[in-house]
Amino acid sequence: MKKNHMKEMCTEQAGKREVLQGNIAFAVGCVRSGIHSADGYPGTPSTEVIDRGLSQVQDMIKVGWSTNEAVAAGVGFGQTLAGNDAVVTMKIPGLFQAADVVTSSAFFNDPRGALIYYVASDFTPSSTQHLVDPRYLFKSCFLPVIEPASHQDMLEAPGIAADIGRKYNTPVVILASGTLCHSEGLVSLNPVREIPPLSLPETPEDIRKFNLLPTVARVHYDRVMSERMPALQKMVEQSPLNRRFDGDGEIGIITYGANSMFAREAAAALGKDIDILSLGFTNPLPLELIRSFCGSIKGEVYVIEDGYRYIEESLKAEGLDVKGKAELSNCTEWSPELIAQSLGKKIPGRQSIAEPIARPPMICAGCPYRLFAIAMNRLKNRGKIEVAFGDIGCNALLYFMNAIDTGLAMGASESKRTGYSIARPDKAAKCVSVLGDSTECHSGMDATRNTVFRNVAGVKVVLDNYWTAMTGGQPAPSSPVNLAGEKINFNMVKALEGNGMPVVVVDAYDRKEVQKSLREALKRAEQGEFLTLVVRGSCINKVPREKKKIQVEIDKDKCDKCYTCLICPGIEKGEDGFPEFNNLCSGCGGNTPACAQMCPHDAMAPLGQKEEKSSGGKEIEAPPEIEEGSVSADMLPEKLSVAIRGVGGQGNLFFGRVLTQLAFLAGYDETNIVKGETHGMAQLGGPVISTFSCGRCFSPVLMPKSADCLICMEASEILRPGFLDLLKDGGKIFLAKTRIVPNGVLEDQYPDMEKIKSSLTDMTVCEVDVLGRAIELGDPTGRVANVVMMGVLSQAAPFNNIPAALWLKALQNISPTSGIWAANHKAFTSGREMKTE
Repeated sequence: MKKNHMKEMCTEQAGKREVLQGNIAFAVGCVRSGIHSADGYPGTPSTEVIDRGLSQVQDMIKVGWSTNEAVAAGVGFGQTLAGNDAVVTMKIPGLFQAADVVTSSAFFNDPRGALIYYVASDFTPSSTQHLVDPRYLFKSCFLPVIEPASHQDMLEAPGIAADIGRKYNTPVVILASGTLCHSEGLVSLNPVREIPPLSLPETPEDIRKFNLLPTVARVHYDRVMSERMPALQKMVEQSPLNRRFDGDGEIGIITYGANSMFAREAAAALGKDIDILSLGFTNPLPLELIRSFCGSIKGEVYVIEDGYRYIEESLKAEGLDVKGKAELSNCTEWSPELIAQSLGKKIPGRQSIAEPIARPPMICAGCPYRLFAIAMNRLKNRGKIEVAFGDIGCNALLYFMNAIDTGLAMGASESKRTGYSIARPDKAAKCVSVLGDSTECHSGMDATRNTVFRNVAGVKVVLDNYWTAMTGGQPAPSSPVNLAGEKINFNMVKALEGNGMPVVVVDAYDRKEVQKSLREALKRAEQGEFLTLVVRGSCINKVPREKKKIQVEIDKDKCDKCYTCLICPGIEKGEDGFPEFNNLCSGCGGNTPACAQMCPHDAMAPLGQKEEKSSGGKEIEAPPEIEEGSVSADMLPEKLSVAIRGVGGQGNLFFGRVLTQLAFLAGYDETNIVKGETHGMAQLGGPVISTFSCGRCFSPVLMPKSADCLICMEASEILRPGFLDLLKDGGKIFLAKTRIVPNGVLEDQYPDMEKIKSSLTDMTVCEVDVLGRAIELGDPTGRVANVVMMGVLSQAAPFNNIPAALWLKALQNISPTSGIWAANHKAFTSGREMKTE
């Protein structure tokens, strides 16, 4: 039976130490703090709270996905009226989608369950379409805003927020930095508590208090100003979430959230004794505490904040002399390096001779959207389609295939097309709107109804892969089952037809049908009709592994090397010039391969049964029991840091998780362990980085010249700006010989290997063919190449001071099945046998 680690963490004794992702720490904290329910809509970087966390313990908390954030917020509010404490999860754009409910519910002042909005920020941005700072909205709603400053804060925040919500009869915002959400850190489990739902009178008179007719709204507003806000102001001044780290009194920093970790990391690296005031709340601000801090500093007081200038503007309005960002600064997110620069310390970087290759995120090998994208591209090139209005989700990646042009907000593609067509009626049959099924269910169907209502001709395309795929395949109303595994009775096609226009369902893996349906739809649009195409095929990542088999082979007698088939990351030009399938090929999930349909020479023949290639690999014998292992503290350095670069899909995140487990087993749980990583669109074939530190460290984002070693899983990724700068003097680089040429990029555009090596002169470099070794081990997909690299790393100083038994135990702890553990054990052992010099 598969172990439920989430449940274990929710029931373990208080004080047990764990290394947890921020979102998972928050999820664990919800259960351990007695929160009764959670709702939300998937949105990076908030998704894992429900997806990987609370969904695993549905017998301990009521949890589910709603169709959009506004609905989720309404569901959460309804839970509180029944006395439950409720959490609602979303990203910042989702907050604005839910703004009507969030702003209106902010002003009720009567007893109810606590309503907690968990809003995950992304001020990079990695997977968010704008950089709007929501703190101004929260302030105008008089909502208390907690900003966790560590993974421990993420764990404890749900209970603190619930207590505030009940005591002050207010919704509470937890604004979590995307850095904290997706990094991992050391926590000590908080006490488990059981909070019964609030016992509320169930008479109609009491429920009628929760109404916002205009005259009632004024009464509520006045009570907020006279009762709630004075009490909250007093509370934040005394909160233990405000922390001061004393220095020598010469320089001060006022900050909050993940910036607190960055500031401490920068101060430690610079060897400066800086006073840091880390605020637990950004609304209301503890102004008396801040005044006292500013008065104790002899020199400059810097404000370090992400987003816009909320803190700086607030403090200057109070007459405080603080130094914020430069005028018209474009800085929306800090790092330890940027903080060091703001303090006057610039660390020189290394120059690369070669430039890294562009790696736009791409749809997966075997994605059902590919043939549609190719058809759209050709219609655009021929002038049949002039504008394609895109949306949010996997379909947004079709921008890089010239299949869509615009992107704005969830569900907005059809409303954009409608507006464009109203303004230019002659173009109604030359523009198309495109969005995914979950987005259509989220808010897109409103625009569908609007088009019928406004009687605007044109074509709308719903790419139906049955899941909310971009964020990891969460269920939507269009999915076969919901989060609880219950069958969904909603029928999206019938719902679309119910709006009053024709709907045509198309097989996404039938190229001719896709082309024909698009052409016919455009002709009907010319005649003044509005219709919807539903292009249907399951997300390839939800297809059972046994169906992901290479189905065809190249008939070299027929192939004339026209390369028309090179449309997917799973097929590439081989060394002999003929196309060949690589480790990414998924066989289009058992459907007719898209590449075979593109071939004009019928040069792809079905594989014979004996020749069939599978991505599953051979069955591997169970590994032996792991011997006991330990390491003395004097054998380990005070701090260890590693940075890992590669391409989305190579297993960087797994690599980092093994390192955190290893550090925990090696005894670094007595100091600190942190790990950072790239999430969002870049994971889909784009450049990704994972960072790891343990010992005397604070931040998951590394300072330059702090990494003991750099690991590069794809050769050209070593050239990414800033990566070589992370390596400390005397550090070592482990460079995989793997070359991944992005789909659509010519071979001669890939950086020359000699130039790559020339960029690494005066550095200690170990080149290893980890992909080749993985394939030799019987894994044609090369999925265990990252584990082979772990074996290589385990042989190099200072990591070779940690016994192999601890490496294997760490690997076993996060291998989800016995089969994966067996494959990982074999790959790690083989990696230890490879030369590292």
